Amino acid sequence: LNNCLSFLSTGPTVSEFVVIGEVGQDVTVPCHYSVDRNGITSMCWGRDRCPNSKCSRPIIWTDGSRVTEQHSSRYQLKGDLRQGDVSLTIVNARETDSGIYCCRVELPGWFNDQLINHKVVITKARISTASPHTYTSEQTSAPGSTSEPSFTVTRTWPSVPASEAPQTASAPCSGIPDCLDVTANLQNTSVSLPSQQHPERGLYIGIGSCAALLLILILALFLT
Repeated sequence: LNNCLSFLSTGPTVSEFVVIGEVGQDVTVPCHYSVDRNGITSMCWGRDRCPNSKCSRPIIWTDGSRVTEQHSSRYQLKGDLRQGDVSLTIVNARETDSGIYCCRVELPGWFNDQLINHKVVITKARISTASPHTYTSEQTSAPGSTSEPSFTVTRTWPSVPASEAPQTASAPCSGIPDCLDVTANLQNTSVSLPSQQHPERGLYIGIGSCAALLLILILALFLT
């Protein structure tokens, strides 16, 4: 609660305060008097500035020991009345509770009453409107290094029967060296193909080689 104090110079001395509270909270409007000097006495709270006597639009009364009149259960005196604490508590405050409140402590003698006017301001509860933070994950290079673009390499294989063909796969690489290594691996990748369909060609080549060797031996014998 924020309290501001000022004094008026006309008529009885009147103190004025500003009390600020929030909707839905219990708001306490302070008021005290000295029991040692004045003894226990009656007082009232009203919903307007303090008049020349009594309280305008009274909301609660006390004889100094207990509450004798109460306009609403939302207006309570929770302080120690016998110690002079007659502060008003507004339970579950509403915006309509904003306005001027008078605390009048009745003291013996002419114009001796203690008068305090309070301006009560009830505001709406503060709600944070900050938009939620959006966190973006980003890959960065180490300090001092040069960032390199990233590539995606698609691996493909020669056409082979469906039962033996590997699936086409994509693999990301984070830098040029990695992509070069992937390309080299692709070039060196051996693909197993179906077994040779013409094994007789190797047989013919083997027979021809033997015949050529025999011919060379015969020629060598004639020459010697």
